[in-house]
Amino acid sequence: MASGGEAKAPGAGYYQYPGSYGGGADEERRWWPWLVPTVLVACIAVFAAEMFVNDCPRHGSALGGGAGCVASGFLRRFAFQPLRENPLLGPSSATLEKMGALNWAKVVHEHQGWRLISCIWLHAGLVHLIVNMLSLLFIGIRLEQQFGFVRIGVIYLISGFGGSVLSALFLRSNYISVGASGALFGLLGSMLSELIMNWTIYSNKQAAAIITLLFIIAINLAIGILPHADNFAHIGGFASGFLLGFVLLARPQFGWMERNELPQINQPPKYKLYQYVLWVAALKLLVVGFVIILVMLFKGKNGNDSCHWCQYLNCVPTSRWKCNT
Repeated sequence: MASGGEAKAPGAGYYQYPGSYGGGADEERRWWPWLVPTVLVACIAVFAAEMFVNDCPRHGSALGGGAGCVASGFLRRFAFQPLRENPLLGPSSATLEKMGALNWAKVVHEHQGWRLISCIWLHAGLVHLIVNMLSLLFIGIRLEQQFGFVRIGVIYLISGFGGSVLSALFLRSNYISVGASGALFGLLGSMLSELIMNWTIYSNKQAAAIITLLFIIAINLAIGILPHADNFAHIGGFASGFLLGFVLLARPQFGWMERNELPQINQPPKYKLYQYVLWVAALKLLVVGFVIILVMLFKGKNGNDSCHWCQYLNCVPTSRWKCNT
């Protein structure tokens, strides 16, 4: 996509990328980021719809006992459920399920596969929404500027779907799951694979950038082992985005070189052999992985039955909390 000039990759050093090989170098194409802000607005609108449907003052709380809605005097119909029911400042579980939350039983037995997509746009509360939308802005804007809305949109949606599919496979029958975290982890994964795929056009700071990115990913996955976080959605989204990065974010290249070393020829840059190998391998793994997990899911399989230790990837019980609550 690049056509010349220079830009700075996320966490990496500057790279020079040739565009006009007959002489001068044009500025590298910078896409105007409109998709990421649109997704942000859409998620905010959906959350407002959640609270409108929830209508806590009218429907009350599942806790009973006179538990009061949060900020009902100010927000009225949009008031939050009691903090004891939803500490993230959001609607009830019943409202989330009504609006399309991921539910294993409904996906498998009631053939509501659309929940694998709808759950990506729902959020459990205002805190959940703010954290995810800030992450989307910090990660997504830079990627969309560099690679355009089509490729980043595909990565976002397929990664979100991948997170939902893996989550549904391991989701307990009486649990629901919502949020864009799988799609966001997919963007992080694509950043990592893009650095690996295009390593020859980055400076010698690339190793530090990969280490930093791996550290950020590891911290976020570690947070996912806490209760009430769906780490299977994180893992599924990250794996999908990581493989999609190899498929969609490859750049043709001559290799690393300074601007004054660019060849003055009309020959365009070419993809390297290792890029083709990674592209084919990633595409095969992505397709095979989706097929296997979807077949297992719609046959009614639960991943916990075949992999008893996998539950610890989602939550690790300690003396301070339990994982089955």
